[in-house]
Amino acid sequence: MQKNSVIAWSLVVAMGGFLFGFDTAVISGAEKAIQSYWNLNVFEHGLTVSIALIGTVIGSLIGSIPSDKYGRKNTLYMVAALYLISSVGSALATDWYVFLLFRLMGGFGVGMSSVTAPIYISEISPANSRGRLVALFQLNIVLGILISYLSNYLIGQEGESSWRWMLGVQAFPSVVFFALIMLVPESPRWLILHKGKDKEALAILKRINPLNYEQELTAIKQSHIPLQNNEKRSSLFSKKYKFPVTLAILFAVFNQVSGINAIIYYSPRIFEMAGLGTHTSLLSTVGIGIVNFTFTLLAIGFIDKIGRKTLMLIGSVGLIVSLGLVSRTFYTNDFSGYAITIYLMVYIAFFAFSQGAVIWVFISEIFPNEVRAKGQTLGSSTHWIMAAIVAFSFPYLSEIAGGGNTFLFFSVMMVLQLIFVWRLMPETKGKSLEKIETAMVMH
Repeated sequence: MQKNSVIAWSLVVAMGGFLFGFDTAVISGAEKAIQSYWNLNVFEHGLTVSIALIGTVIGSLIGSIPSDKYGRKNTLYMVAALYLISSVGSALATDWYVFLLFRLMGGFGVGMSSVTAPIYISEISPANSRGRLVALFQLNIVLGILISYLSNYLIGQEGESSWRWMLGVQAFPSVVFFALIMLVPESPRWLILHKGKDKEALAILKRINPLNYEQELTAIKQSHIPLQNNEKRSSLFSKKYKFPVTLAILFAVFNQVSGINAIIYYSPRIFEMAGLGTHTSLLSTVGIGIVNFTFTLLAIGFIDKIGRKTLMLIGSVGLIVSLGLVSRTFYTNDFSGYAITIYLMVYIAFFAFSQGAVIWVFISEIFPNEVRAKGQTLGSSTHWIMAAIVAFSFPYLSEIAGGGNTFLFFSVMMVLQLIFVWRLMPETKGKSLEKIETAMVMH
């Protein structure tokens, strides 16, 4: 019963990931119609597509503030409200500036959910199943992307105002998400450390872990050292948090210099660079979405069994080889058959099985209770800033340097990631958050 409660709460909160994926990808089906509706020039068109990404960076940077001040649950209400207002406002907008404002709000929702949802799930999950429960967030992101592609395809048949429905349809899951948040409790760790509500937290811990809930309460309280008179709380960038800060930044940077967002955003363009027709390119893109979802699902089955580090070692090797093969194809101009499609699908499979599934789990685990929201903000905002840099620079890089050099760069970055995982990355599977905290601070 208790196990089912935690799974149910995790599934509800992971819906924030579904809306995150949907909101991020839905613009791909509407951008051409929006460009002609407002007769946008190249700069305005680029801003329209990327404004949500700018909102995501801002949302991820400020995400820890409401999460620590008002609680994880209340922040999730804010996220649901932002998604709802953004989808309805974008769909009904008749002024371009108003449209940009509503898309920006949707970006805030994405950024805040990438901070708060993984923290919440990690804080309510038992140690032995925390990996797969937090990874539900990533699975929902991938599912949201896939459903938005399908939704765009189905709605796209409806005529010239179909772009409004593409964006507006997100209101329905946003309302469901808002309603379901009422059913989840607040994070017991937040109640103890930020509000001192031990009695309320104990009742939730008892539902999560009926055998050892009192010991868990003691461990959480012991991880919180009260401040003496006039003593300031340690900054996230103080010496004792140096190791988790380094891990979070490097992990987020490597996630993006693998080229994942270049491939997700520009896969039709990449396939066309390789000589495939427009129709085949779109079909190949749907294939990439399906592979992404399938291997994320597979990773969830392994993340608590073989661990985060092992998944990352397997994935790094697979990414080096698959990116190397894509690079070689561009160097040799050998675009006959479906080689490039197969190599990119192998790449997506290895990415989804490693980095894709592990990033939100690992970053939500490695920071001590006191600075977890700030640490998640650091990892998430680094991820989104790097995503923006890669997404903006890829078309320019591929044109100036060519496909061969661009994908060789991504492959070399994955060699560096392999060294990072092998030499620096600790294994966190099966350990309580408080045990991980002790190891991180003592490192």
